[in-house]
Amino acid sequence: MKIRFRNGKTIKSLALLLICLSVFLFQINSQILNALPMENYRDEIVIEELRLKVPAKFKEVWLNTEKQIWEPWLFSQDGFLGRQLFWDKEKEEALILVNWKSKKLWKSIPMSEVNALQEKFEENVKTALNVNKNPFELIYEGELVKQG
Repeated sequence: MKIRFRNGKTIKSLALLLICLSVFLFQINSQILNALPMENYRDEIVIEELRLKVPAKFKEVWLNTEKQIWEPWLFSQDGFLGRQLFWDKEKEEALILVNWKSKKLWKSIPMSEVNALQEKFEENVKTALNVNKNPFELIYEGELVKQG
């Protein structure tokens, strides 16, 4: 009788250990599954997401400079599909969504070219506003992948 009781306790302990291990492994795999799809979409449409602080008093300068500097350059890029500009009056924030044919085409653009254009954008803004610092602070940049 004592031997049976010990075996029963061992079996219960093993069962509990297996359940805990399964839950732990499932959570690890779940996180991996959620992270992996981003790389699987290298050849599908991707949306670049940018959020900027744009004070209301500078909104028109921001829009005009976006159209003068970024718009012509974007239209010359291979894989560019279009973009949308949004402005939140309450938060005084801008949202820029840039559509690209693929992440591969988007990421193939040299950063030196993007940085040079950003410098030109900032110089135009500072000149237009007669300020020493670009008032349009980048809050967030990321990417969105269209889901099935």
